[in-house]
Amino acid sequence: MDNSKKTVRLPNLLEALLPVLTMVGLMIYVFNFSDRTYDAAHMPLIIGIIVGSIVGIMCGHTWSDMVAGMIKRLDATLEAILILLTVGLLISSFMISGTIPALIYYGLDILTPKLFLPVGCLLVAVVGLACGSSWTATGTIGIAFMTIGQGLGINPAITAGMAISGAYVGDKFSPLSDTTNLAAGVAQTGLFDHVTAMVSTTGPVFVLALIFYTILGMGSNIGTYDPTIAKGIQDAIIGSFNINPFLLIPILVIVVVCILRVPGLPGVMISVFTGVIFSLIFQEPRSLGEIFSVLHYGPSVETGNEFLDAALAKGGMDHQMWTINLIILAVSFGGILEKCGTVEKLFGNLKKRINSVGGLVLATMMTSIFCDATMCDQFLGIGVPAPLYDDKYDDLGLARNMLSRTLEDAGTLWAVMFPWTACGAYQMRTLGISPIKFFPFAFVNLLNPIYAVITAYLGRNIFWADGAYTNLFGKTKMLKNVPNAPEKIHKYAVSQLEKRRAEGKAPSIR
Repeated sequence: MDNSKKTVRLPNLLEALLPVLTMVGLMIYVFNFSDRTYDAAHMPLIIGIIVGSIVGIMCGHTWSDMVAGMIKRLDATLEAILILLTVGLLISSFMISGTIPALIYYGLDILTPKLFLPVGCLLVAVVGLACGSSWTATGTIGIAFMTIGQGLGINPAITAGMAISGAYVGDKFSPLSDTTNLAAGVAQTGLFDHVTAMVSTTGPVFVLALIFYTILGMGSNIGTYDPTIAKGIQDAIIGSFNINPFLLIPILVIVVVCILRVPGLPGVMISVFTGVIFSLIFQEPRSLGEIFSVLHYGPSVETGNEFLDAALAKGGMDHQMWTINLIILAVSFGGILEKCGTVEKLFGNLKKRINSVGGLVLATMMTSIFCDATMCDQFLGIGVPAPLYDDKYDDLGLARNMLSRTLEDAGTLWAVMFPWTACGAYQMRTLGISPIKFFPFAFVNLLNPIYAVITAYLGRNIFWADGAYTNLFGKTKMLKNVPNAPEKIHKYAVSQLEKRRAEGKAPSIR
């Protein structure tokens, strides 16, 4: 019997690019030239998986190897898929309880066209921070603000961009966030070291975004604001729901659950049960079968207001399945690209040419964005570049939370700009606006990577392995805590930093 194994090799450049070009080309056709006969990313991804598998087999892998590559990546995202299912239940329960309608009703009373955008962004950020999920934030208060914004006469793309900005700020700063924990984990640094580093880029950009939203609000054409729209929405809500301040309690339950650090899945389910109980107390009675039907298929709301009915027809497990199908295919495609050698071929030698902090930050971000766009998942945009560049961060004497921050600055924030990624598809389905339309107004997501790259090239806003930090004014001072890293890695990075300081390539502590 022949026990020899077929030699496995890296693909050549054309082979490495073939699955990516195939998928991207089909995406361009679907979203621009298919005459809307088909407008989803699923089929291009399937074809991309097939082409990537063929490339892998041509390079010496077996079909079993390719399947293993897909399964490995799918296994890492199963919890996110389960959370997505429960978010569908959560949205349904908050709809039938009257919680989201109440948010819309009171929001129309409190917010004005001029203050809506900055205040709304802050509120969405608070919800995102409390629940640790940009998806939950946009799926609850984000939906409410989309309706409020329409009632105030604000462009839905701007409202969606505002909601995305707030949701992702809250998500990034939350220790409960899956991407926040993932970035800290793959970079091998402490969770709160990572959060501290993110504040240095996302914090200033968030302030800038609030200023921009304030300017947009102040410059809004009040003449386009028709108060009868808001009044009509409020009348429709009052006619269909029992509205009172107690209906906002389920939102507080989400906050409490997250403060207590209840794990994601049980935490969301507690909120789901709260919403169901409130629906029985404050709204019309439903049988167990009717409750199951609403949670599974989503609510059917008839208020007499066509726009409001469409806005409230959200939630349910079935509503999430389109996105879950996309996530499964997207993650499988990412696993295929990784297994067949595309990622290693395209980026494996890039870091040899990097000799500056700015260049390293830019390369890491470009790789993350490439993974977002081609592997269609923010988890891969974080997880794939980390092992490619982590030793280069050590060579330059950087702290590992500098790596984790950079992964999130691009891998998390720009994943939502592509309609075919899991994030982009979910937000498009939830908010009803294409990422192509709302991303120019998602100022935090748009500007954060740009701000991070510019400051890195200027030698500012840098965390060093020994606990020093170079601030925006170019002064390098020691922080109270040294960012966490494995002991061996930390010692090596510090020794490299001392060597670079002696050579004048890294700033000294002043």
